[in-house]
Amino acid sequence: MRGLKDKVALVTGAASGIGLAIAKRLAEEGMAVGVLDINAEAAAKAAADIRAAGGRADAEACDITNPEAVKNAVAAIESRLGPTWALVNNAGWDTPMPFLKTTADFWQKVVNINYLGPIAMTHAVASGMVQRGGGRIIFIASDAGRVGSSGEVVYSGCKGATIAFAKAFAREVSRKNVLLNCICPGPTNTPAMDAFVGTGEEGQKIRDAMVRGVPLGRIGEPTDYPGLVAFLASDDASFMTGQTISVSGGLTMHG
Repeated sequence: MRGLKDKVALVTGAASGIGLAIAKRLAEEGMAVGVLDINAEAAAKAAADIRAAGGRADAEACDITNPEAVKNAVAAIESRLGPTWALVNNAGWDTPMPFLKTTADFWQKVVNINYLGPIAMTHAVASGMVQRGGGRIIFIASDAGRVGSSGEVVYSGCKGATIAFAKAFAREVSRKNVLLNCICPGPTNTPAMDAFVGTGEEGQKIRDAMVRGVPLGRIGEPTDYPGLVAFLASDDASFMTGQTISVSGGLTMHG
């Protein structure tokens, strides 16, 4: 992709799953990657693996639900790698549960991680982008935020809010060449998915039901998304902002 080499990307939740796949791809494109994750040991290993493969990466533990910790982590990474060109808000969390069985503590945790956390990251990074006259912010949202998902009611609301937030903020900063876009994965084979559906016979039944709903006949893999992230971070996408793109095997079709 054009315009990525030697620029800096920050990826949250980058120690595993989709975030790790994105971090590795951006490093392959020549970017210096800041690996941010709440798991410090896993983040350090991910960055080491990227360096071992010939890329440039550094790691920082970051709890995105703590705005002060977010600011400190961003400052630490930028002091070592340089100013951020692309922020990928990937970190997220949920557990399946009928809404009427949820509690206020659960709502707050889901909202803090999936909505307020990305807002805190965006606030910490976007000021520098505006001052420098350019940057890319990419949200890994979800098709749950476009069509809803049973058992993920609060999570779906957060992802829908994320999409709306990205559109609104894109309008505020577009004249500063700061572009915001959302990618909406469908069900994906990640450690988070394993925790979500469980294992054994019951977990397999849920997976099989997911596959039946996807026209391409499979759920996603972490490697299905990084190419689009790289595109949106690149000069090739310099005329795109405020867009929401589903990558879900045809599970949802918008246009």
